Formats: sequence, structure tokens, C-alpha cells
Amino acid sequence: MTSAVDPKVPHTSTDVLIVGAGPVGLTLAVQLRRRGIDVLVVDRLTQRAPYAKAVGVSPRTMEVFDSLGVVRAALDASVRMRGQLLYSDGAPPVRMEMPLPDEVPYRFVAMPQYETERILADALAAHGGHVTRGVEFTGFTQHDDTVTSTLHGPRGGSTVSSRYLVGCDGAHSLVRKGLGVEFEGDAFPEEYMLADVEVDWNQPVGYGIRAMHHTGGAVDDLLVAIPLPGDRRYRISMLVPDELATTAKPGELAHGLEGGRAPELRHVQAVLDRLAPEPTTASSMRWSSVFRISHRLAQRYSHDRVFLAGDAAHIHPPTGAQGMNTGIQDATNLGWKLALAVQGHAAEDLLDSYHLERHPVGEEVVGRTVRHARQGIGAGESDPGVAILREAQLLVAYPDSPLVAADGPADTGPGPRPGDRAPDATGLTQDGAAVPTRVHELLRHPGHTLLLCASDTGELDAQCTLAAAAADRHGSAVRCQVIVDRGAQIADASGIVLRDTDGRFSAAYGTRPRAAYLIRPDGHLGYRSDSASAARIDAFLSRTMRLG
Repeated sequence: MTSAVDPKVPHTSTDVLIVGAGPVGLTLAVQLRRRGIDVLVVDRLTQRAPYAKAVGVSPRTMEVFDSLGVVRAALDASVRMRGQLLYSDGAPPVRMEMPLPDEVPYRFVAMPQYETERILADALAAHGGHVTRGVEFTGFTQHDDTVTSTLHGPRGGSTVSSRYLVGCDGAHSLVRKGLGVEFEGDAFPEEYMLADVEVDWNQPVGYGIRAMHHTGGAVDDLLVAIPLPGDRRYRISMLVPDELATTAKPGELAHGLEGGRAPELRHVQAVLDRLAPEPTTASSMRWSSVFRISHRLAQRYSHDRVFLAGDAAHIHPPTGAQGMNTGIQDATNLGWKLALAVQGHAAEDLLDSYHLERHPVGEEVVGRTVRHARQGIGAGESDPGVAILREAQLLVAYPDSPLVAADGPADTGPGPRPGDRAPDATGLTQDGAAVPTRVHELLRHPGHTLLLCASDTGELDAQCTLAAAAADRHGSAVRCQVIVDRGAQIADASGIVLRDTDGRFSAAYGTRPRAAYLIRPDGHLGYRSDSASAARIDAFLSRTMRLG
């Protein structure tokens, strides 16, 4: 079946049409444009919304920003989240810290959503892309080799033919509805209000404040304040007062901001008077809204040439700031795969792996955030350190993916397993550089990264030969580096050799002689071997790419 276009309606074509220019849609657009893919991003809003909204940025998302070249801008526009102070029924506060291992390069930060969108939009522009605003997506039809979408803008209707369509259009996604995908779940009965304000208290800088009052064991009053960049500026969430409350209709998807009932400063002040840890006055309110929370998960994340990402695929409580971060990682997982498909280089079932890898992640996040919303952050975890790593999204892995593999015992020894996030490690030195580098700096390119280990001259020669073969075979699709043991007496005769000067790479990766680690473009370990060969590396890469 081929697409039929009405000649009377303005028509354009593109490789990928992205509906929605929030953080998820923009991340996907940047991932595609940096790989040379033609992208059209449309959003019904005429300008970027000036609301704080999603503010928590996880360490894993900061690593994604690092790979995209925008982490400096993100750090400059954010404030570090050091922990949280918990106040309950007048009892002394409980301080909850958010420690992470030294080898994790970034910490939890808070940044207004409009700043996240600005930074990503600037990156998109730097790659030759832009957002087409004031244009509403109204529907689509799938064909054998294209998707025809209908849009409506200031000049009327138009159509777009694209190789692929991605719905990043939020909880009420028209793309998801057009697919007929079930969005199963439920809603929380409580209704909340948000406000972006300044307060004149003297609470520790960088700490969130959570204050609660209980009656009969149930929370009947709540204050959550998340620090934002600025002098004692916070995004505050509270239970909604009776005068602003409404009742959701049966079966209604009640999730997100609700217009027309913006709380006033007096509503915020009333909650602060009851629950603030010290007498304080709110001022300089930049924005406020009423909102509801649902928890739902799309039955499928894709069908043929149409994909869902972010809130279009999963919604849940904001506990732990998991929503936007999970969506950004959806886009990071999908971006490199879509690029290979557009370029004609994707293995036959590569795009099917998006649902196979990301749907279980969405299911886990929805379940965990619902549990934490009802029982508190960390509920269900016996190890606080593991709980923090999970909230940081550093434990997301794809061990059951068809795209990951290991040779021999390499999947049972120390170090990352296939499917795990590739850990960072500092202290790698190179003859041509006066300062050491990190593993994650080696990942700042659009392709796969092959790390080969050597502990003596014989191994170095063999690994350099393997690296040369991979570079000759795959070109820029695979970047190769050889890492030699810190104690090895080896003269560096190749520019691709780095030395594990302080042993941190070995500690992070559990290296063995002749070990090989092939890291995917999304920063997850795809393949690990203790006896890699060109044939074995090709066999693994054939799971993702068509090899000529």
C-alpha cells in the first residue's frame, strides 16, 4: 500500500516526525540530528511553556547530556540536590542524604523544565534543526514504507510523509490513541497544587523539604519543597484546598496540570503556616497550577513505523523525579536505532528491541513510584545505597535483550554484565595528552565504542591488530581504544592506546587479559568477551547493523 496525498493540501516529507517538543521529543531530535537524520519536530504550543514542572534531573540523565555535549549548560542552569529533610507531626527532622560512589561523574540536580528545554533546543539548533510551533498533530495513517500524518497550523491543514513517527506528546497522546494502544492503570484520588516561589526560611541549601501531618496514620496535610536555582527559590507541591478542588470524571485520564484554577500566593502561604519547619513568608510567585496524578503504562511502545516515548508511554507519581528522566532515556535508546534504520544499516529486528528493552523499564518505574508515593522513597529496598543508585537510574539494564551478548565466562566475572550501564572510570592517560581522561569521554560520539585490554606487549600487538581490523571494517560506526594495565612495561606505539594509570578502569570493569567491551551508542554494554576476535565482534554487531 502506498501513501495517497491530496494535492490541494500543503505537503512535506521528512525522515522522522516527532510530535511534542518537551524534553523527550527534543532529546530524540538531537540524537537523530547529530547522526544526520532529517527531523521535523512539531508542537501545538506557540512558545516554550515558562513553567518549572519537571525539575529533578538524575545522574544518568546528566550522563546523557554529557554525551550530547550539553552537560556544561545543564550544570550552569541547575542546583545540586544534596538530600531531603523529613518533618512529620512536629517530630525532629530526619535528614536523608543522596550519596553516590566517587566514580559516578554527576550528582542529582534540580533545573526548571523550561531550562532543560532551552538547552536541548539550543543543541538541536546547533545541529541544524528547529521546532515548528503552533502546529497541532491531528492523526496519521500507516503505509508499507511511510506514515502520513495530518497537521493543523495557523495557515490551516497540511500533511507530512515520514519514514517513522514518534509520539512524545504526553499523557493524552494523540499518537497513542491513533495506534489504539491500551493505557492501563488508575488515578490517585488526591489533588495537588504546585507553585514556584521564594521563601525566607534558613533551611540548608540544596536540600528538599518534606513535611507531613497525619491523622489516624494517614497523611492529611503535605508540603514538598524542591530547591531551584536562585536565592531560596523552591518548587512547592501541596494538597489542594477545598475551594480549588474538583472531582475527576469516572474513567477520565486525570494526569497533569489543569488550567483555569491557578492557586494564589495566599493558598501557598496557608500551607506554609501549617507545615513549614520554621516561620516563613512566600513571595515572588512565578507560576502555579493544580494537578492530578495517574499511573498508567502503554501496552506497547511501538507498532510498525510508529513509536511512543515519555509520558505518551508511561505516567506515574513524580516521586523521585523519575518521569522526565525515564522519557529522556527512552529517546536515547530509540534515537540510535532509528538513525540506523533511516540510513538502511539496521539489522532486521533492531527497532523491535525498543519495546523489548524499554517497556520493562517503564513497568518497573511505574510500580516503584506508586509504591514510594504510598509508603515513602526507598520502600521495598533493603539496602539504602542500592535505593539511591536506583533513583539515580544507574541500575537500568537490559540483560534479557536480544542485542546483548557475552563470550564464555565474561558474563559471570566482576565488572558490568552485558546490558548494564557502562561504568565511568577516571585516570586514563594518553601520550598525546597532558591530562587524564575518563571512559565516558570516549563515548562522546554517535557510534559504538570498542575497548580492548592488554597487559603486555604481545597482548598489545594483538589488540591493536584487532582494533585496526574493526576500524577498517566498520569505519566511524565503531571507535576503538586499547587500554593497557597500569603496571605493564609497554611503549605506546599507537595513538589509540590509553594507560589505566591508577587502576580505576580495572576496578570498574573487572578486566582480564585480552578482555573486550563493546559499548552501545546509548552507553550500555552490548558485548563482553575474554577472547574477542574480529569474527566474534562482527557476529555481535550483526545483531544491530547490516554488515556489508
